[in-house]
Amino acid sequence: LFFVNWFRKDHEGKWLWPGFGENSRVLKWIIERVSGTGKAQETPIGYMPTLDAIDRNGLDVTDEDMKELLEVNKEDWEKELASIREYYAGFGDSLPAELARQLEAVEARLQKM
Repeated sequence: LFFVNWFRKDHEGKWLWPGFGENSRVLKWIIERVSGTGKAQETPIGYMPTLDAIDRNGLDVTDEDMKELLEVNKEDWEKELASIREYYAGFGDSLPAELARQLEAVEARLQKM
């Protein structure tokens, strides 16, 4: 399972990732990751690309931009996980136990940050 937020902006309101056709570069990394060749680092929310894992040739995306794109912001993720928990609650007892277990595991890892 992969999560992508194409719409992150920097502190000046500039899009950090160019989007559109350039999104295929991220999809390429996902395919590489699934096939065992994509470089990744472990984070509280799962594996993320390393700074150099996504091809940025010809793009105006700096290392600083990538660091910001790949940052795991504890406060933002706490809000995201609360939203997921609320969504899951709507399924009641029919929610697969593994989904609940994974959510709890991510919450526990995030609390250690």
